[in-house]
Order: sequence, then C-alpha cells, then structure tokens
Amino acid sequence: MQKELVIIGAGGHGKVIADIAKWNGYQNIVFLDADKSKKNCGKYQVIGTENMLADLSGDIIVAIGNAADRRKIQERIDRSRIATLIHPDAFVADDVIIGKGTVIMAGAVINSGAIIGESCIINTCASVDHDCILSDYVHISAGAHIAGTVKIHSNTWIGVGVSVSNDIEIAGNCVVGAGAAVVQNIAIPGTYVGVPAVCVKQRKQSSLSDFQ
Repeated sequence: MQKELVIIGAGGHGKVIADIAKWNGYQNIVFLDADKSKKNCGKYQVIGTENMLADLSGDIIVAIGNAADRRKIQERIDRSRIATLIHPDAFVADDVIIGKGTVIMAGAVINSGAIIGESCIINTCASVDHDCILSDYVHISAGAHIAGTVKIHSNTWIGVGVSVSNDIEIAGNCVVGAGAAVVQNIAIPGTYVGVPAVCVKQRKQSSLSDFQ
C-alpha cells in the first residue's frame, strides 16, 4: 500500500517538505491551500482547501511558516495523523526527542540530548547543539546555529544565519533577525537584531506562547 501525505500550505516551504516526504517513502503527496486559485505546488497537485481534510486519507503535515497559523491548523488535526519528517541528509543524534509535526531539513544537525517540540522547523543546514530545548512551533532558519544548553520558548523565529551562544534562554513570541548574535538571555517578547542582538520592537505576550 502506498504511503499518502496531505500537505497543508502550497508555498515554497511546502515544496521543500514534499521533497523530504518523498525521501521518507511517501508516494502519494497532495496539497491543500486556502488560496483556491492554486492548482499546483511544484510537481504536486493542490486539490482543494483545508475543509477537504476529513475526506482524505493518509498522514498530514502543516507547511505554514507563521507559527500562530501553523498552531491553529495543527491543533484541529487528529494527532494520530500528524507526520514528522527528517531529511536523510540531516544528522540527528539517537537520543534526541522530536515532537509531532516537526520537519528537519537537509544538512541540519541536532546533537545529543536535545528536545525538539511539536511542529518545529529546523531548516536547511541549521544546527541545534547538545541539550537544547526548543518548545513547540519554534523555527530555526537556514544556516542558524544554536549552541549547547539553549532554551527557546514557543512561537519564536530564529532568522537566517543567527548564532545563539550557549546557556541562553529566549522568550516565546520573538523574532531574531537574520545574522544577529544572541549573547545574553532574551526575556521580553519582541524583535531583536544586530551583533550583539538588541530589541528594536517589543511585543505583547501572546496567548499562544508558553513562557515556561
């Protein structure tokens, strides 16, 4: 029997996930998207909107970059159907814990003792070193490097090429801009940029953030 996967979100991120799904043995891959004008995502068909989900069989993964939107959709899905995808060219230590709905892309490295929450994105050639804890819906962008024993709370987006020093804790609902260097704890939700990273915009605590 063919392995089937439904991908919600027919954008560039979805294309990459579809390729990882192929390497994970899925033969029948289709997309759903809120934009009814979309008919294809790469070589795969967009067959309708999320409203069709109950009529489709197979596993499901949400391919939407925005953490709040990703959470809203994933929390409506039967947990038994949520896929976790790891590219075969990623290195993941054998004691790493990975939550449902998480995607780990080509060239990523996740070292021993790390805990990765639900629906996280560990993007192309990113690294998460030993004993890090990433809460749900965290996105580590391409080429970002997280040193050992870092804790990142939910809904936080770590931008392209960011570096985070060891033993750092980063609040939920943050955005760390591309190329920034985080060298001290970030306790206040907001947008942080620069070397070293400084806050340029504070944000109210989101009800979607755990801040544990």
